[in-house]
Amino acid sequence: MALFSKKETNEVPQFETLPTHLGIIMDGNGRWAKKRGLPRSAGHKAGANVFRTISDECAALGIKYVTFYAFSTENWKRPKEEVDALMALFKDYLLEAKADMVKAGNNKIKFIGEREGISQELLKLMDEAEEETSSHTGTTVYLAVNYGGRQEIASAVNALIKEGKTEINENDISQKLYTYPECDLIIRPSGEQRLSNFLLWQAAYSEFWYSDVLWPDFSKKDLYRALKDFENRNRRFGA
Repeated sequence: MALFSKKETNEVPQFETLPTHLGIIMDGNGRWAKKRGLPRSAGHKAGANVFRTISDECAALGIKYVTFYAFSTENWKRPKEEVDALMALFKDYLLEAKADMVKAGNNKIKFIGEREGISQELLKLMDEAEEETSSHTGTTVYLAVNYGGRQEIASAVNALIKEGKTEINENDISQKLYTYPECDLIIRPSGEQRLSNFLLWQAAYSEFWYSDVLWPDFSKKDLYRALKDFENRNRRFGA
């Protein structure tokens, strides 16, 4: 399956307003598998397929930046079997991305989060995927792996201190974060209504959209519903 397959024009809905930066918390894989009497790894595999579909559709719609929350710093606390399955899926994705890079069009892949704890094999594949799409100017797909919002802010502040900054303002921190710009809309399926340490700084003025649909069942129609709802929001940015 192509990671960034092109869609026919007549298949793409028309939107007057789209988020510049969309954040998606891919939640509900484990519950999806449990409901079907399957191992949690089966839910993660199904969720990975949905990630490909939705990332493709975001690119087709022309959304400039999309950040997917794939693996948090807290996820290392899960059973080793589940973590190993997630890392194996991540490797499969990277191998597919590498093989499919010619078809990836003008989209850019970037990985955000801490590198510590991730195998050298995966880090090498991540670096290669980023390098091979670094000159692309289309949709930037951020994949948050070993990521935590608090850790990201602390990392930004520490980087500024190392540069000799003695006074730090909001713009300084914004410039050192993993993603840019601030997030306009955050989608969280599965019925949960919390950020879970995702894009804490970037979400200061985000709109939120929740759904009871578990991530492996999340479809393009659900994406369209979220985007239409966003289009009708009256954003006030704290005013």
